[in-house]
Amino acid sequence: MDAIRLILTSRRALANGADAGEIMAEVWQAQALAQAIGSRLAVSGPPELRGEALGLTELAGRGCGVLDPPELDPGDLRAAQLTRLDDARETLLCLGDLLGEVGMALVGMASAAADETTYWQCMEAIDAADESRDRVLEMLRKLAAREEVLPDSGSENSPSGAW
Repeated sequence: MDAIRLILTSRRALANGADAGEIMAEVWQAQALAQAIGSRLAVSGPPELRGEALGLTELAGRGCGVLDPPELDPGDLRAAQLTRLDDARETLLCLGDLLGEVGMALVGMASAAADETTYWQCMEAIDAADESRDRVLEMLRKLAAREEVLPDSGSENSPSGAW
């Protein structure tokens, strides 16, 4: 499935989370998806994005690691459904929005946390989501710089090619 479609599905699910458990599961799903997208770009994306993409993979992995993994059927893991990344720029824009929404949801969860463990788990996940979003924004900046150098967006080296 295309990365943008998976991101939009995650955004809807996060917005519709009814309780803390569902929201935390969606935060974990979003971080796992960011990790998968980072991995895809690190392996086969434009060379100038590979370092930042690898950093995104690591940071999003940390974001998953600080949260308890949700009990999901293997078919429900969105990151595992990623088969295409058709437009790197649009994917990164959507992913940046998702990570921003993840941060906001976590702030709300931390504010309402009934115990210190949940509070600190949220705080660490906020940090990971924020740093992941910073990597996404840096990749977007690098894509914009690349587009200035390669103005012919129809070439096979264009940043919107499928990966």
